[in-house]
Amino acid sequence: MTPMKHCRVAYATRDQQYLWCVVLAPGASIADALAAARRQAPDLEVPWDEAPVGIFGERRVRTDVPAEGDRIEIYRPLAHDPREARRARVRQSRRAGRS
Repeated sequence: MTPMKHCRVAYATRDQQYLWCVVLAPGASIADALAAARRQAPDLEVPWDEAPVGIFGERRVRTDVPAEGDRIEIYRPLAHDPREARRARVRQSRRAGRS
């Protein structure tokens, strides 16, 4: 019998975090883990197919194979790009300093 591996799939909205424990075959991919999590939450609106994904904060492709205990993350788009927000604050403070 082939040992199975256990992973978690994580997705967070502004208001709530969701975690699904999934049991996968040794060669299962991130896409397989997402499919297993999706079966546990069929009515939840999660961007299962189009959102970027990663493992422990590192972007990955859906064909990658997670290891035992990995947390597979589904990323949602940011409301504001933090780098652009910082640039805007710097521009504003520079304008205020010139007045």
